[in-house]
Formats: sequence, structure tokens, C-alpha cells
Amino acid sequence: VQLVESGGGSVQSGGSLKLSCIVSGLPFKDYCLGWFRQAPGKEREWVATIDSEGTTRYPQYVKGRFTISKDNAKNTLYLQMNSLKPEDTAMYYCAADSSGYCYTDLFDYWGQGTQVTVSS
Repeated sequence: VQLVESGGGSVQSGGSLKLSCIVSGLPFKDYCLGWFRQAPGKEREWVATIDSEGTTRYPQYVKGRFTISKDNAKNTLYLQMNSLKPEDTAMYYCAADSSGYCYTDLFDYWGQGTQVTVSS
């Protein structure tokens, strides 16, 4: 199983970035997929999930600004991030949940991460 993120970078506050994650080695369309992030000195936190039927969930701190989506034909997961804030600065990881429950603490396959830095 391999998950490879891309699209991170540096942007000013209020800007946008779109992250991508190419997934291989698992039945992409059948898995719950998600994005998580971790800032230096902080615990990893959930950013968005999308289940096999395309149902999406977001925590309050990104709802309305971030959009998760996927392309089953390309085995690619996306995260569109708008209205970025300095507190969004973190390493962003894509992940897959083999359990099928789509609970944020059950994700068991992880990418290496892509850095997002938002300056004020």
C-alpha cells in the first residue's frame, strides 16, 4: 500500500492550496479516506474524511473552508483548502481506513505528508 501526497507549499493568509494524494495497493473506491494534519508540538488532528459512498465529514475548524473529494478512476484523493489561516500551518497527511467504519482513530495506512505553511 502506498499513499503519496503532493501540492503543499507556502501561501499567504486568505490564500488557497489544493493537495493531492495518489493511492495504490488497495481497493481505492471501497475505502474510507481522509486528511489529517500535525503542527510542530501539537497532536495530529483530523481534517476531513470521505467514505466509499462519497459522504464527507469535517471538523468545525475547517468546515466551510476545506473540501475533500476523490477521483476513483485516478485513485486520487484531494483536499481543496480555501481561506487559509496561519493556524492551518502543518504537515498534512492522507490516510486510508481498512476497517470500513470511517472512524478517525481507525486509519491504518498513511502517506509521508506534505507541508503547508500559511503566513500572516
